[in-house]
Amino acid sequence: MQTLIRTATQDDIDTLFSIRTSVVQNHLSVEQMAELGITPQVLAESIEAAPCVWVAEVDGRAVAFAMVDLAEGEVFAMFVLPTYENLGLGRQLMAVAEAALFEHHDRLYLITDGRDEIRANGFYQRLGWVVVGQVDGDDVRYEKSRAQ
Repeated sequence: MQTLIRTATQDDIDTLFSIRTSVVQNHLSVEQMAELGITPQVLAESIEAAPCVWVAEVDGRAVAFAMVDLAEGEVFAMFVLPTYENLGLGRQLMAVAEAALFEHHDRLYLITDGRDEIRANGFYQRLGWVVVGQVDGDDVRYEKSRAQ
């Protein structure tokens, strides 16, 4: 199995949406993402403005991605196709995303569903992220500082 982490390009936009809509936990449809303002056009503009999305490939196939908001210091998205989970791709993507954010910020954050059954919470905690508070509904805010 050959893996590669690379910066996303405009050509990856459909694949990013496909990966995002394939997940079981924290699933959103294309329509739900559009209601939140996440559209192919917005993603294209973000990719054009700065290197803010990274793709993990396995044997030449894009199977996971991470996206950050460089200005805000936020890990905005981190998703892996269900059939490629537990291969370390999330860890690799988070390392790249965190490094990019730490170039601009001393403290990073992300927001995710805080319910116990959501596996992402354990993942973030194992990587040194700490819950700092409740946000909307079941969502929680995690933070990580450069010192951690």
